[in-house]
Formats: sequence, structure tokens, C-alpha cells
Amino acid sequence: MRRKRSARTGWNIVGIGVFLVMVFPVYWMIATAFKSDNQINSYTPTWFPTQLTLQHFRAALTPAFWSDVGNSLIVVLGTVVIALVLSFFAAAALARYRFGGRKLVIVLVIGIQMLPQTGLLIPLFVLLSRYHEVNKLSGLVLVYLTFALPFCVWTLRGFMIAIPEELEEAAMVDGASRLGAFVRILLPLIAPGLVATSVFTFITSWNEFLFAYTLLGTGHTYTITIWLAELTGGQRAIDWGAVMAASTMISIPVVVFFLLVQRRIAYGLTAGAVKG
Repeated sequence: MRRKRSARTGWNIVGIGVFLVMVFPVYWMIATAFKSDNQINSYTPTWFPTQLTLQHFRAALTPAFWSDVGNSLIVVLGTVVIALVLSFFAAAALARYRFGGRKLVIVLVIGIQMLPQTGLLIPLFVLLSRYHEVNKLSGLVLVYLTFALPFCVWTLRGFMIAIPEELEEAAMVDGASRLGAFVRILLPLIAPGLVATSVFTFITSWNEFLFAYTLLGTGHTYTITIWLAELTGGQRAIDWGAVMAASTMISIPVVVFFLLVQRRIAYGLTAGAVKG
């Protein structure tokens, strides 16, 4: 018993240490956003802001900020909605139907997730430029779908396999069509899986920078991550207070969304990984 308690205490200390290391950059970002310029530029770091100020938030809240937030929301919501709809039907086909090449499709879905995203940057740019989708938010949505769909399809397929097919068969015996059984029986049962995949797609699309910076060349279609990069570039003296304030505000939507659905995320990921 003493060994178990000592081991548990040791692992708890390690866990707390890892947590502090991970949360310290977040704390430093938020604390810096409320510090005065004298405290930020001081050679002696101050761990706690003694002179709270909101001037950095006022400097960051420009018309361009709200415009780029709107562009990011359009891209993120478009990616999430399209990815959920397509992945639901694709996962249903892979989990419920037996057709030629099904195993090959499953292997390809796994293989696509193993590809480095940066290696696809130039081919995707050439492809989108051929169809005049460069400098458009719709083109960025298509790029994000190429990375979100494999994960969503794989997760939802594993979740659907864990649901007995007898439930759908009973609904069809009672007079429901195949599509009706999917919508009325299968869709409510995989709601936690849909939430988990939507959160993954939301966070990935909201924080992505490289493809957005490459594909969106004009300021009219910038996303919020590009706006943040432009805030730090091209200046001799960087306003770190405004940068940290903007970073804090950009993180708020993701944190709020995650806190609202965190229980369904854990249940959806674990339930979807039981079989498949």
C-alpha cells in the first residue's frame, strides 16, 4: 500500500509539473496583455501585472480585426458543416455496407492522415489556381476539408461500428426507410462523435496559418491568423502588448467552444475508438 501511495504521489507531482509547464505560456500571454508598456519592456520580468491596463485591447480591436474574424468564422463554419455532412454519409457507407474496395478505401483514409501537410502545399496551390480558387475563402475551405475529412470519417466509422445494426433494422421493420433510419436512429446515437469531430475541425481550421497565408494573397480575404502575423511583421518595434491582447481574444472562441462540449468530446472519442 505504501508503494502504491508513493507511486501515485510521484505521478501526481509529475502530472502537476507537466500541467504547469503547459499552462505557463497561456498565463504569460494573458498577463502580458494587461501589463503596461513599462512592465513589458522592462529588463526585469514581472510575474504579475501590477498596473492593469486595457490599452492593448483597444489597440488590437481595429476594423481589420473584426473583418478577419468574420472571414475566419466563414471558413471554419463552412469547413465544419461540410465535413460533418460528408463524413457522416461516408462513415455510414464504410460501416454498414459491403462493397468492392471498401478495405482499400479504409486504408487510404488512414494513409491520407499520415501525409505531411506541408508536402501538399504546392500541389494544392497549383490545383486551386487552375480552377481560380486562389485568394478566395471557398478555396481555403476546400483545402481544410482535405485534412478534416479523413479524421472525421475514421472517427465516425469507429463510432458507428459500435452501434448495433439491429436498431436500424427494427426501425425499418416499423416502416422507416433506410434514410429515415439513419436520420432518426443512427444520427442521435452518434451525436457525441459528431461533436468530437466538429471540435477537431473547428480548432484545426481556426488556428491554421500556413495554407491561409499561402492561398490568401489579398487583405480582403485574410483570416485572423494572418492578421496576427501581419501585426508582428514589418515593424522595427513590435507592440507585444497588442500582440498578446489579440492572441488572448483569438483564443477565447476556441476555449469557450471546448468548455461547452468537453464532456461529449471525451465520450465521443472513447466510444468511437472501441471497435474498428
